[in-house]
Amino acid sequence: MERVLITGATGGLGTALRSEAKARGAQIRATSRSPQTAPDAEFVTIDLASNDADLAALVENCETVIHSAALSDSWGDGDAFDATNVEATRRMLAAARAGGVKRFTFVSSPSIFARLEDQVGIDENTQPASPSLNHYARTKLAAERLVLAAGDAQMATCAIRPRALVGEGDRVILPRLIEIAQRVRVPLPRGGRALIELTDLRDAAWTICEAAERCEAVNGKAINISGGRPVAVKDLAQKVADILGTSPKLANLPAAPALVLATILEKGARLLGTKEPPLTRYTLSTLGFSQTFDLEPARRLLGYHPQHDAVETLLDQVRQSARKATQ
Repeated sequence: MERVLITGATGGLGTALRSEAKARGAQIRATSRSPQTAPDAEFVTIDLASNDADLAALVENCETVIHSAALSDSWGDGDAFDATNVEATRRMLAAARAGGVKRFTFVSSPSIFARLEDQVGIDENTQPASPSLNHYARTKLAAERLVLAAGDAQMATCAIRPRALVGEGDRVILPRLIEIAQRVRVPLPRGGRALIELTDLRDAAWTICEAAERCEAVNGKAINISGGRPVAVKDLAQKVADILGTSPKLANLPAAPALVLATILEKGARLLGTKEPPLTRYTLSTLGFSQTFDLEPARRLLGYHPQHDAVETLLDQVRQSARKATQ
């Protein structure tokens, strides 16, 4: 990489991407929706979903684009997801092509596979769920397809799907697990035996930057990555509780009544226009059903071997959070 544009360059993944790209000697232009400064990048304040965004100026003199910006919530208005995740990506692709960008790497998501069934060893031939379980998964899939279809000899494109990101800056998994561990009673779908694979943010950033460098070789491909260490939901919840010194009662919530409850809660929340209910079909798919990945394509195409134990990374973050709470 020479000059690289990283969109969505704040937060956990954005910060890790900047660090990795800088270590590779790249000159970094980075975007955020609010003013930012950092010694490792030239920051541009921009809302990529706005029709007034000057994307031509944004990509000017950039050989590589890493498009990480997205609306990543699990609940919300479908039009907002379409505008941020699909239409902004469409315009980014057009601007990149017009501006002579050579490589366009898209940060996608394994949420496109979310189903109400166990999936062990998801590989290159596994098809995305249809229909998607929420707007996030639906629009990430639509954007990914736009990116992969745009790849050609003029501008190579590829996508990386990192699973369950943990590490410094994680504002999703860590807070949720701490909240679960602090409850008195925690009903876990299917008893919490579902397997999940976490990914350290540093491993994700390495893979995304490596894909950007090798984009011509992996043109038109989407690659799944994870930390490669499956752990049961109940075991992970118990490890977090042990660190925090709490004793939540982990109860079994059978799949059938869980699905009925999630469906009712979703319909009620959408009808009333309220916030995300405590249980949705998407939440049920992530906590109640296994999702693990075949990492052979990532090894073969990118030389990927996780360098960090993502479970231990998460537990270190829990320890740090516990220490801060007592200070």
